[in-house]
Amino acid sequence: MMERATKVGNRLLAALPPADFALLAPHLRKVPLERDEVLIRSGDRIEHLLFPCSGAIAFIMDLPNGQTVATAVVGNDGSIGLMSALGSSRSPMTAIVRVPGTALQISPARFSASLNRSSAIATMIQILTRSLLTQFQHVAACNALHSVEARLARWLLQIDDRMEGGDFLPLTHETLSELLGVRRTTVTHVVSALRASRAVKSNRRGELEIDRPRIEAVACECYNVMSRRIDRIVSVETERLRHAASAEDHRARYASSTKTVS
Repeated sequence: MMERATKVGNRLLAALPPADFALLAPHLRKVPLERDEVLIRSGDRIEHLLFPCSGAIAFIMDLPNGQTVATAVVGNDGSIGLMSALGSSRSPMTAIVRVPGTALQISPARFSASLNRSSAIATMIQILTRSLLTQFQHVAACNALHSVEARLARWLLQIDDRMEGGDFLPLTHETLSELLGVRRTTVTHVVSALRASRAVKSNRRGELEIDRPRIEAVACECYNVMSRRIDRIVSVETERLRHAASAEDHRARYASSTKTVS
């Protein structure tokens, strides 16, 4: 399973049985994800579905007063625009690339046509929906209950989990301000405190390198609880999907062989 995930790039797509993935494969196109690229804005019509293979993308809620706050971060465990498969043609939030990478792109029409022919693809959508809802719920609770320092540490860990090499996270103070929904001066104060404790250090561009043990000590329990639950949803459920598909394929072959013998 890990070998196929590496080959396909996206864990959700890699979990699909070969026959179901083959419905999508001819229509998937690899595209770059550029740092700070706005993939879609809240209220925009969904023109493309994206399945990240690398990098990290933040879902941002735009508030009426102009402030922003992140509600989730996804990498190769997620998708962008998949809500269109559930009947919504417009995006409920903004998606911005925070760590550059690549993604597999497909049109909503092509995806929907494949969805109509595959229960496995429908299950894949359910897996993504559950993992995102879990993240939304934890982030909402974390925003209400925990300090800015603890929340910043959690975001740094979540984004670092989706990095592929490189020592520094491509996150400026302005970016962190958008993620946290706080003023830039607040971010500067918190980062200075983390730097003083040697939990982070900055390069000349203001990007951060984290000391994971120290940052994990600062982060609230939300990081570990959320990570375990999301990994269980994505890993366990996709494994069940793969086994269910194998059993179905076995039954189909058995039925075919029985028919041939008779």
